[in-house]
Amino acid sequence: MSILENTISSGSAAYHANRDGMLALIDRMRALEERTRAASAAAKDRFHKRGQLLPRERVALVLDPGAPFIELSTLAGYMFDVPDATKSVPGGGVIAGIGFVSGIRCMVSANDAGIDAGALQPYGLDKTLRVQELALENKLPYVQLVESAGANLLRYRVEDFVRGGNIFRNLARLSAAGLPVVTVTHGSSTAGGAYQTGLSDYIVMVRGRTRAFLAGPPLLKAATGEVATEEELGGAEMHTQISGLGDYLAEDDRDALRIAREIMAALQWERPGRVAPQFKPPRYDQDELIGIMPMDHKRPVDMKQVIARIIDDSDFTEMAPNYGPATVCGHARIEGQAIGIITNNGPLDPAGANKATHFIQACCQTRTPLLYLNNTTGYMVGKAYEEAGMIKHGSKMIQAVTSATVPQITIYCGASFGAGNYGMCGRGFHPRFCFSWPNAKTAVMGGEQAAETMAIVTEAAAARRGKPVEKDKLDAMKAQIIGVFDGQMDVFSTSARVLDDGVIDPRDTRAVLSEVLAICREGDARAPQRMQFSVARP
Repeated sequence: MSILENTISSGSAAYHANRDGMLALIDRMRALEERTRAASAAAKDRFHKRGQLLPRERVALVLDPGAPFIELSTLAGYMFDVPDATKSVPGGGVIAGIGFVSGIRCMVSANDAGIDAGALQPYGLDKTLRVQELALENKLPYVQLVESAGANLLRYRVEDFVRGGNIFRNLARLSAAGLPVVTVTHGSSTAGGAYQTGLSDYIVMVRGRTRAFLAGPPLLKAATGEVATEEELGGAEMHTQISGLGDYLAEDDRDALRIAREIMAALQWERPGRVAPQFKPPRYDQDELIGIMPMDHKRPVDMKQVIARIIDDSDFTEMAPNYGPATVCGHARIEGQAIGIITNNGPLDPAGANKATHFIQACCQTRTPLLYLNNTTGYMVGKAYEEAGMIKHGSKMIQAVTSATVPQITIYCGASFGAGNYGMCGRGFHPRFCFSWPNAKTAVMGGEQAAETMAIVTEAAAARRGKPVEKDKLDAMKAQIIGVFDGQMDVFSTSARVLDDGVIDPRDTRAVLSEVLAICREGDARAPQRMQFSVARP
């Protein structure tokens, strides 16, 4: 056994400063999530008056009660719907996450029709494409609860229309991969969105509420002169009795969700066992994770103290601790599941990059998933490091990350700057899952470094022209650059752009990792051939 020793002093001023800073960020995140729930819940009277459930009520009813549910990308689109931080409603107009439906682990996606009638919000497309990608990669059945006004025509962008085709392509890919697509169409599914319903394997429609047509009555009349009601054009009874689009006719939302659960229950699909393996919890309090990371990313952190609070028995077998010591690599278990961990106690140097490359390849050899705990300002720079082959060894590490044959999971715990973001399996390298802590920062470099770099370049250019640079203008340029960089590097900016799969409370890290490791294991074990289903048509 290699038990990590505790070096955290929970009574120190530094610990309490870190803790207060992290709690403030967590409170800000939770307040934004609650704002979204409240905005949707404000439609409760309207929904209930017409006999409908709110979107989150639908999600709660389709999921198995008490089973784990990982909600994804809750901050998507923050500050992109409106530029006012006090009024922006994040989430992208979509509720999405991984949970259990009739004992089967599924991706569940629901239009948040309580907000702007479910119209697609900024970054809602990116969020939807990401959850579809996760379903495909992890071989998860896809359950979607549809009620959407479609695209907001007042915010029409041709690129959203073109890229939006990927939603429908992915639905076809899910079905072709043997992953059932089960859809409850609670309300509108119109124009191109009709294919969100049409490209499903099992379709449940609600009497008097479902609407699925390529052109609604106004567009139909404008285009052809034909006059028809919504019910005649695309109601549930027409589609389940005449067109054949709908497979099941439900009386209301609750009945529709019951049918969806019965469809899932009838599938011939492996259901994960509930018997947990034997393991010992970490020796140190997981609550202390909120006091470890400083708010200033330039302050050093011993990431082994993070590892000690998320792994079984705080038992960590470190590889080559004296070689490239700023890069920490080692083996551990999380709730009995083996994992290889790579993290940073400083910048990546040639020896550290070399060690990480070796470790990644060794984990691939033994089919051990990899966890990257990002906390680095990047790869080392300078004459000595260039001569030592920093580019060569850094490139080998990036190559190893790219070519890895095992699931890779990334958590941004602190800084993730420069090419260090790439070498530590940043979002651009397609980790299986990617989460952030509320204090994390991601950028090509720090704002001050960027500003100073541009100042040096500007002064050199002015010197070549023989003209001095006015200090006031130089200071203004530096301030502007710092503002641009600092305004985009925190998680409230990066997660808004769906550059991760969501922001998590550090205290939830072990629980989240346990679930995603199980998801990865089950997905990789599932046979690639098309599954056989046992649902009888009505």
